[in-house]
Amino acid sequence: MKRLWALVYKEMLQIIRDPSSILIAFVLPFILLFIFGYGINLDSNKVNIGVVNQSSSPMATELVDAFRHSRFLDSRFADDRRALYQDLTAGDIKGIVVIPPQFSRQLLQQQPAQIQVLTDGSQPNTAMFVNGYTSGVIQNWLQQQNSTDEASGGIGLQERYLFNPELKSRHFLLPGSMAITMTLIGTLLTALVVAREWERGTMEAMMATPVTITQILLGKLIPYYILGIGSMLICFLVTTLYYDVPFRGSLSVLFIATSVFLICALGQGLLISSLSKDQFVASQIAILFAFLPAFMLSGFVFEISSMPLPVQWLTYLFSVRYYVTILQTLFLAGNVWGLLAQAICIMLIIGILTFLFTKRKTHKRIDV
Repeated sequence: MKRLWALVYKEMLQIIRDPSSILIAFVLPFILLFIFGYGINLDSNKVNIGVVNQSSSPMATELVDAFRHSRFLDSRFADDRRALYQDLTAGDIKGIVVIPPQFSRQLLQQQPAQIQVLTDGSQPNTAMFVNGYTSGVIQNWLQQQNSTDEASGGIGLQERYLFNPELKSRHFLLPGSMAITMTLIGTLLTALVVAREWERGTMEAMMATPVTITQILLGKLIPYYILGIGSMLICFLVTTLYYDVPFRGSLSVLFIATSVFLICALGQGLLISSLSKDQFVASQIAILFAFLPAFMLSGFVFEISSMPLPVQWLTYLFSVRYYVTILQTLFLAGNVWGLLAQAICIMLIIGILTFLFTKRKTHKRIDV
């Protein structure tokens, strides 16, 4: 029994002396619960849409007011759909409702009044929300007009799904999944490989050579950059040729965006390995701060707009958020230059800062 208690005492001392064990045992569950509790939310309680009123009649104005006071829709209004179409392309709104010029005349003459609903088909779940909420607003408005059952069918919705007309989730998910692959190669794999070198002592041998820290980091970064570009090429070919996902953007923009994102991911992997120097700890940190945010907080599956504001602000710190936006834009919408340029510039800033911080934390000395 004394030997057993001695072993227990030794293990307790080992845990106390190793802060990473306490981190994984106590801090990691709280962080995971926070991400799972707030990051995963498929509900869409408030959807941003645009309303175009091409009719100046009182009935059309009343219908516009019904959209304005809806608790499920946050509406912005315009007389021309082109301005709202730019907002839809940029992702600021999720749909456009168009009230035609002959709206009131058709209703008064007991003719079907067709209201057009344009939605972002790249997000099928939200597109269905937009159509459902729009239909609900119109039906409630008709009831307030004391319409009969026959008249309540006097308004029809002409639904159009932009960017993803067939509402295939594969067209939306596969481009985003490419970002997950790049994250695994750029961050997790790099962190594990470099941490293994620290464990085997090869990094100490390299530190004894006359090379500089910058040369060491670049020597680690360049091979995995080439590996990442090769992986992106394979993912692109499989996505477009095998799964028949359309690509409407520029290949050069895709190459530039992937290169910038790999700088961010590789820099993060090198930073993790420099701080931990242990494969197990490096893998846990990489999963926590790279893979899970890439999967849950990037907009890949779960819409960022449906998350609480603090979590939405947190997503701005992760380069994968911008990379997923670039991929989905290039595949589904095409070259939206303003959106693409902004996302690439932000990723470049994050990548440079990450690399500089990694260089600062990597020293040519052995900590005893």
